[in-house]
Amino acid sequence: MGLGLANTLSLTELGWKPFFQQQLTLDEWEQVKPALVTGQHRSQLELLTEQGKQILPLLPDMPSMVIGDWVLLDDAGGFNRLLDRLSLFSRKAAGSKVAAQNIAANVDTVFVVSSLNSNFSLNRIERYLALAHEAGVEPVVVLTKADQCDDPQGYVQQVRALDNMLMVEAVNGLDVDSVSVLSHWCGVGKTVAFLGSSGVGKSTLINTLSGQAEQETAAIREQDSRGRHTTTARSLHFMPDGGMLLDTPGMRELQLADCERGVEETFAEVAELAAQCRFSDCQHQSEPGCMIQKAIKQGDLDQRRLDNYLKLLREQAFNGATLAEKRSKDRDFSKMVRSVMSEAQQRKKGL
Repeated sequence: MGLGLANTLSLTELGWKPFFQQQLTLDEWEQVKPALVTGQHRSQLELLTEQGKQILPLLPDMPSMVIGDWVLLDDAGGFNRLLDRLSLFSRKAAGSKVAAQNIAANVDTVFVVSSLNSNFSLNRIERYLALAHEAGVEPVVVLTKADQCDDPQGYVQQVRALDNMLMVEAVNGLDVDSVSVLSHWCGVGKTVAFLGSSGVGKSTLINTLSGQAEQETAAIREQDSRGRHTTTARSLHFMPDGGMLLDTPGMRELQLADCERGVEETFAEVAELAAQCRFSDCQHQSEPGCMIQKAIKQGDLDQRRLDNYLKLLREQAFNGATLAEKRSKDRDFSKMVRSVMSEAQQRKKGL
């Protein structure tokens, strides 16, 4: 599980907040035990309570739960209920399957990790920022392998140009002193998630921040700077200073769905210009009175940024529509099943 705790922790140290406390009545507080989901497997969840670690077998009637969730357990250690979430990361499931996949809950900060080599991509960083904004979680862009880059500050300035309020740090993931600039977001009771494609140094960063080699790392294929997947399960890792690191598998097929607000916030200046166009249905190509094209011609907006904005809007709209269609079909199928079962029961009674 990656916790390696010698002593038990208080609820506050586990990230318990007034938001969760307010969901319990006084009577309920005396009858249940809060537990944090720290490990996720196909048939069971790993939990952490004030009394220590616990395994919770997954049953068909339980709600979908992910790492970072808070659940209530009864006196016997059984599942009582899932608490409302402060934040939730989700995406369209990888591959061709049309489904939403939850990634992590109740995250305070997300480290958007990108390496300072040929893997560096502003488009990819913007994609992760849209996810963070949609989830309502503060993003911090962490540029790794700064020791292998001739001009790390040049890359930092490129990312900061996306949003002058965006926090950006360039680090050497193997150097404790270099990584210490991230400690501000890793205090007691704080949960930090990592998002980034494989090979960018997430596991190395976790090794350093956690103070021990908990995560297996793999060498980069130098010819294309792409990495192998070294993390196959989501898990929490505690740092010496008390913060919690949530690692997720590399996501090569990350796609946005139902994420329009996140995209609009990530591209705030583009969305603001779009609202000023002469026509409300402006496609921002060659229409008269297009403020976005005017900004591009004047050098105030980069064409790359507009292209990625439109691409991500189309992607989330398409995936959102297919998800909505699937939900509708699932509802229709459930109704049909209930109708058939009801008719069968009626026929049985009539015999």
